[in-house]
Amino acid sequence: MKNIVQFSGGKDSTCMLLMMLERDMPIDDIIFCDTGMEFPGMYDHIAKVERYIGRKVTRLRPPHDFIYYFAQRPKMRGKNKGLPGYGWPRMWQRWCTRIFKTELTAKYLRNNGEYKLYIGIAYDEPKRHARKGDDAEHPLYDWGITEKMALKYCYAKGFNWDGLYEQFKRVSCWCCPLQGIGSLRNLRKYYPDLWQKLLEMDAMVEYSFKPDWSVKDLELRFVLEDQQQSLF
Repeated sequence: MKNIVQFSGGKDSTCMLLMMLERDMPIDDIIFCDTGMEFPGMYDHIAKVERYIGRKVTRLRPPHDFIYYFAQRPKMRGKNKGLPGYGWPRMWQRWCTRIFKTELTAKYLRNNGEYKLYIGIAYDEPKRHARKGDDAEHPLYDWGITEKMALKYCYAKGFNWDGLYEQFKRVSCWCCPLQGIGSLRNLRKYYPDLWQKLLEMDAMVEYSFKPDWSVKDLELRFVLEDQQQSLF
């Protein structure tokens, strides 16, 4: 049986991986689903982890990049209503999670025979833990490690993601429309180059970034906020 670590690069999966190695637990493979839309600091972090543990992380990618599925995928009938690409994901249609994570991981695991998958679910995530399948383990939950404890542990080991966790509560894809206004405000503030890319991406598809906001609308909102703050 292969022991496979699902590694997102975030605080929980990083903590889990390092703690498993400290406990001499068997690890046959470490897999990372690469959307191509992670923060630069996340890719730097993954490279740093590889150097720290002396092992390579297996990167999983679908046949095409994010922009292809987002805006260039050939027109389809039915649910896609003749529009190219899937457009911005919504809570009820998280195609990016399906294509870049769920299906990609499932396909990889099917080719590995018997396996045990280790996932970084923290102790203060009981609902996620409750969905655990027979072929998965949640070591952090079993060890009573909370999200806060996991981040503190990683900081103590010298991993800081170039400050991402000081700027954002969650450090998933920088272009995610499901993130809050505060995170988007920080994206514009700390990563103006990525913000500019977000503006360009929103112009590629018919439906706007959020149901009630385009990225252009948000840009105007943030500019007005900056102007108001400058008056005080």
